Amino acid sequence: MNDSASSPDPLAGVSNDDILSAHFANMVLQQTNMALMLLGKAPHPETGETVRDIEAARMFIDQLEMLEVKTKGNLAKEEQGLLKQSLMAVRLAFVEAVDATGKPPSQQEQPATPSQPAKAGAATATVPTPAPGPAADEEPKKKFTKKY
Repeated sequence: MNDSASSPDPLAGVSNDDILSAHFANMVLQQTNMALMLLGKAPHPETGETVRDIEAARMFIDQLEMLEVKTKGNLAKEEQGLLKQSLMAVRLAFVEAVDATGKPPSQQEQPATPSQPAKAGAATATVPTPAPGPAADEEPKKKFTKKY
């Protein structure tokens, strides 16, 4: 009793490129919303609680960055703009979340170093410095660091 003439296909007349563009936009928005939720900028949709997980948010930001690199030159102007705006928003939120905690996530779980005072009663270990050798004369290698 299902008459196809009475319920027209809502996607009739929509091109495959338009459908794929909508799917891409949906994926970018999902990744962005998850990153913002994990940065404490949006409440959890089911519990309404604010969640803060900097490392998990970083994963979603990294995925958006990967999309930007891998799709460079293959996106429509609107898709590229959406991805760029989303990345700017989550990067700003990431910096604000890290500033609110006081330390970058990579330093939050490090043990005390000689420049930091150790807890009373804790044994301090000294880390030997490597002796300069032939590698010391070479130009120092640049390390890749990601800053948001």
